[in-house]
Amino acid sequence: MTGSSQYPLVSVVMATYNGESFLLQQVDSVLAQDYPNIELVVTDDGSSDGTVKILEHYAAKDIRVRVYHNEVNIGYVRNFEKGLLLAKGDYLAPCDQDDIWLPNKISYLMERMGDNDIIYSNSTLIDSHGDSLHKNLSDIKHLLSFDDPLTYAIGNTAPGHGMIITRSLVQRCIPFPTMIPHDYWLGFVATCRMPLKYVAIPLVLYRQHTQNVFGAVKAAEGKRKKKKFSRPEKFDQIRERMQLLYEKCPDTLTEQKEVFRKLVESYRSFSLPNNYQRMMLFFRYRHKILAYKNKPGYRKWLFCIKMFYKIK
Repeated sequence: MTGSSQYPLVSVVMATYNGESFLLQQVDSVLAQDYPNIELVVTDDGSSDGTVKILEHYAAKDIRVRVYHNEVNIGYVRNFEKGLLLAKGDYLAPCDQDDIWLPNKISYLMERMGDNDIIYSNSTLIDSHGDSLHKNLSDIKHLLSFDDPLTYAIGNTAPGHGMIITRSLVQRCIPFPTMIPHDYWLGFVATCRMPLKYVAIPLVLYRQHTQNVFGAVKAAEGKRKKKKFSRPEKFDQIRERMQLLYEKCPDTLTEQKEVFRKLVESYRSFSLPNNYQRMMLFFRYRHKILAYKNKPGYRKWLFCIKMFYKIK
């Protein structure tokens, strides 16, 4: 590709926090994209390591790089939301701070974007040293062109690091719920209007390590510790998530709206009627609700049975 005037601006949006370990490789891979019209918008959430110094170095030598610093830590989701709103492009590409993009990632996806709100690609897993784990994300997670908001009822496998999204989708997602990962929320809202578009070719080297915010597999060095919640707190969060999905699902999607309403109702308590309704909803809509699970049919049946005595 040569020249940039005929190519829409794509804003790569990176949210950083203490990411100095792998930041150089990621930024270099973004700036080396063969798509000729990009900007890199970085919002740093109060890093205490060398992240800010690295970013300022890039911003000083490349006019495509804009860096913003949060005076106080606002958290992962809010930090990404801020970056998305600061971006100037009509198309936006969320970007982690620790991966490596193949040089044709943006150009390949933009050539196939069409009128979709989201297009996303497969990824190849690498370790903390950048060595291949000889697996693609599709080997361990079910990636597809999700076409219904019910496919986001309890899970998500369309990763933000592989996406290009439209500005209009971002506007429909505002405000981002802080309890739901940004790519989960983007994908859910998108399916309320049209399917996501999936391309099976890996365009990202997806790094797995102990500091992943969200990782596909355990890093070789160990598993990242997660914040512990009590059982009541966990259930309250799950119920809140389901309520948010129900409220966001448009009334025009009458069947899906009714399913979310019934799920919200069934999540209120572990009474026998609620347990039975929850289990039967999962059975009836398992091909949608469990579409993201890379499991055989019998395992999905067992999952539905488990919903009689738990919520997810």
